[in-house]
Amino acid sequence: MPKKEKKAKTPLSDEEQLLLFQQKLLAEEEMAKKKERLLSQFLKDKLAKEEHNSALNLNKINTQWRTVLREVKTRELLKDIEILSQTFERVVDCKDNVIKSLAKDLSEAEEQYARALHSHLHNVDQLLALQRRRLSLLEESYNMELEALTKEFETERKTIIDQHEKEIRYLQDIFMAMEQNYLDSEYESKLEFQSMWNDLKNMNLEEKHFLRLQLENTVEDLWRKFQDVFKNYTDATEDRKVAFETLQVKDEKSSKEIEVQMKKIQKLQDAITISKGKIMIHSRESEDENRYIRNDKELVFIQLRKLKAQRTQARAASQKNLVKLTLESNATLKALRKIVDKGEKILKLAEICRKFETEEEKVLPFYSSVLTPKEQEGIEENNLEELTEELAKVMVDYIGMENFWKRYNKVKLEQLSLQHRRAQLLDINGKLRGMLKQYLDGISVSDEVLSQLNPLFIVNHRSNLPQPSSIPIAHPGDKQHPTA
Repeated sequence: MPKKEKKAKTPLSDEEQLLLFQQKLLAEEEMAKKKERLLSQFLKDKLAKEEHNSALNLNKINTQWRTVLREVKTRELLKDIEILSQTFERVVDCKDNVIKSLAKDLSEAEEQYARALHSHLHNVDQLLALQRRRLSLLEESYNMELEALTKEFETERKTIIDQHEKEIRYLQDIFMAMEQNYLDSEYESKLEFQSMWNDLKNMNLEEKHFLRLQLENTVEDLWRKFQDVFKNYTDATEDRKVAFETLQVKDEKSSKEIEVQMKKIQKLQDAITISKGKIMIHSRESEDENRYIRNDKELVFIQLRKLKAQRTQARAASQKNLVKLTLESNATLKALRKIVDKGEKILKLAEICRKFETEEEKVLPFYSSVLTPKEQEGIEENNLEELTEELAKVMVDYIGMENFWKRYNKVKLEQLSLQHRRAQLLDINGKLRGMLKQYLDGISVSDEVLSQLNPLFIVNHRSNLPQPSSIPIAHPGDKQHPTA
């Protein structure tokens, strides 16, 4: 019995049961994915086969239907070609007649153009001669003014240079005179100082000689007395005699020398103080003179600077005037060149525009006014009331451009009319294109055309095609304007 109990299955834990359940779910999901893949592959293969078969069937149907449509279309096109060949022959005949008439008109127009060109070239030559004369007169006046200005500038420059040289010479003379005066005064002061110094030296020598004589007399008297006393003393003091005599001699010598030197020093100090006072006086006088001379020199230099500044200002002003004159002359030349270029450009444009003029424009280039004389007088009175003096002067200068503005306004009006005509023709062209499209849609056979109203389907002598309200018919004799 215990062995049987050991063979019995042990119960699974919760975690092991969860793992087994997850493994079962994963296996089921993999089987479902495999089934879906097989099913999708089968459906894709089936869809590809069906598409291939449908494409083959559609191509077969299209080829059969195209053969039928081609046969029908060829018949219709043959009929259309016969009709178009007949209409083309008629149009060619009409165009030949038109070309012949236009050739005649062209020959007449070329003759008129040659005459008008000859007259125009004659007028242009006259205008160029007039302009050249005017330019030559302006150039002569400009050269005369330039020569006059250059002469004035040269004369002013010469006068300024002469005046400047004279002033420089005058200032140099003044400077030389002042230097000479200063040197003379300096030489005189040096001479005076030297004479005073010699006088003082002589006085000192004389005093020294006189004092020396006095000292010699006193020394002799003292020497005699001293000899007497010495004899008495020698008798009393013979032992200390030798030592005393030597000391006495030394003492006398040193005292004499000290006194002499002190006197000399005192005298020299007095002489030095006196000479210093005189030197101070002379230096003050010379400083005052130098100060006056320096002030005069500074004034002269200030005047010289003012003259130099005036000269530079005059040069700058003359140079500015010359630069201004050259700039204005260059500007006038550029303006005249621009005017000439503009005139040449206008003449070239007029020659180009002459080719596109009609016979009426060549014969009558300037249209006459549509207003009555009374209306023109009223307009002129109103304009004169509103005009100012400056505007009137400007208008007088532009009276010659009146014919030009007439032709310009005429061309502008024709341009506007041609633009209006172009818009009308574009509108008509759009309508005709729509009608042609409807006609072609009626001829062709398709699902879109069959679903809409067919313009070729006629019931009771009525068509689905919308009739145009008003389409102008062009006649061969009508004048056609070119469209841009």
